[in-house]
Amino acid sequence: MTGAPLVSVIIPNYNYSRTLGLSIRSALAQDYPHKEIIVVDDCSTDDSLATARAVPGVTVLSTPANGGSAVARNLGVAHASGEILMFLDSDVALAQGAITEAVDQLLAEPSLGAVCGMYEPEPLIRDSLVEEARCLQAYYWRYDSAGSVSFLISAICAMRTAVFHEIGGFNPRLRQTEEVDFGERLSQKYEIRLTDRMRGAHDDDHELLALVRKMFVRGRLRVPLYAQRRRHAEGFETMARSWAALLGLLAVLLLFAPLALGPLGWLLPAAAFSAVVVCDLGMYAFVARRKGLLFLPAFFGVLLVFNVTVAAAVLFGAVHWLLSPRFRRLYDREQPAADRTGGTAQGATAGTGPGATAVRSESREETGEVVVP
Repeated sequence: MTGAPLVSVIIPNYNYSRTLGLSIRSALAQDYPHKEIIVVDDCSTDDSLATARAVPGVTVLSTPANGGSAVARNLGVAHASGEILMFLDSDVALAQGAITEAVDQLLAEPSLGAVCGMYEPEPLIRDSLVEEARCLQAYYWRYDSAGSVSFLISAICAMRTAVFHEIGGFNPRLRQTEEVDFGERLSQKYEIRLTDRMRGAHDDDHELLALVRKMFVRGRLRVPLYAQRRRHAEGFETMARSWAALLGLLAVLLLFAPLALGPLGWLLPAAAFSAVVVCDLGMYAFVARRKGLLFLPAFFGVLLVFNVTVAAAVLFGAVHWLLSPRFRRLYDREQPAADRTGGTAQGATAGTGPGATAVRSESREETGEVVVP
């Protein structure tokens, strides 16, 4: 690539009308001049399409049926003109200079497969303490992992279009963890870099039950991939944090120890809870500095729920992996015919690969919307 390449910013969306406008405008406001903005709506049931159409200078695509983020991103790529692709989730608003930084790094290092940004420590729209705690955790884990990683943070990431096609695009069979699968394939050939010089504010889930459900599903679905590669991802999924999740579950179970051991039994869960903190001491120190000591008990309580959820998800996924050959093949690119008709929790979508198109055709010059033929 020479000069200032065109960057195609692709924003997949499903029912995020609340933040979609903020996301689109943050991309349009970037100081990098050579860009196109493509919104791919995945059959939202809210007013997302109206929100996207209301912003001039944006191309809007619609999938023919709800197929997940992988399908939406691939469809956006199929209609992108840029030499560089930038993926931006519709619940993220980019900080100024993010596109320029991505282009500079990709141009400077041809061996760089993708450059990923990180979330701000404060949510885009603060709705609850749960969301606040989640954003602090997400920021610190990414900040602590800056550098070469083996996972893709598809919420804010950029790569050469040629590299995307070389890797094969996002697997349209995966409705969850598609970015984990893509990152694993990409990192086998190229470096993936996580940098704090590309940032964006994220509107995370604010209801604890919804967030726990999402974490459980995603944790369980990672098990077949981790079983294949037999190693942790390079980055924030450290061994210490894995131990924190297991110790969190153990600590909760040990709360029943006093029933059998009397008052001395409280020493066991206290020790386990202390070990949870020690396993990620840097994060708790960061939160204490930023929010104050009085915030720590609430933060620890929310993170304990997260740790227990992750541990339970991995244990459940391990049992599922042992019992189900189909689950073990979840990340295989070529599936037996019987498996192509559906998936476990992931589902399947036919004809929605990187070059796939939708089934309707219409254009609207005033908004740039295209419902793809």
